[in-house]
Amino acid sequence: MSDETPDSLIPYDSIVQEALRAVVGRVLGEIEQTGSELPGAHHFYITFKTHAPGVSIPDSLRERFPDEMTIVLQNKFWDLNVRDDGFSVGLSFNQVPAALDIPFAAITQFVDPAVDFGLQFQATVADMAPAPTEHPENDGSEQGEDAAVEEAEDGSNVVTVDFGRKK
Repeated sequence: MSDETPDSLIPYDSIVQEALRAVVGRVLGEIEQTGSELPGAHHFYITFKTHAPGVSIPDSLRERFPDEMTIVLQNKFWDLNVRDDGFSVGLSFNQVPAALDIPFAAITQFVDPAVDFGLQFQATVADMAPAPTEHPENDGSEQGEDAAVEEAEDGSNVVTVDFGRKK
């Protein structure tokens, strides 16, 4: 008998990633259904790959964030529209309104710091590894964003699923 785990012919890792991204879709869909009103202190940090297929953002943002960008859905956002494959939303960056369209497959992280909840996703394309980016400074977040990010980065309540294969 061999001690090695055989390679799976069932793509468990991609199935789980897709299911976790559906959580993001369901949460955003519920917010959309309530007139885009976030309950209580809930707010979301959504990190996504700016060059992933299907991502539509203004060129100025793509130049500023060539790899990955984090947006904040908190006080000032509009036109939230959730679809089966992604969502679109209006945000303001330095007082300039922008329309963003983001497929769920492009999302690498979803955090709700109000309840210390987060999901982290594997990049769906091999060359889409995370790279450090500056804070997006989109308008509308009035609470201490840096403290919330630090709380989320400590790993508490962050679900990370990694199905590595033994070789």
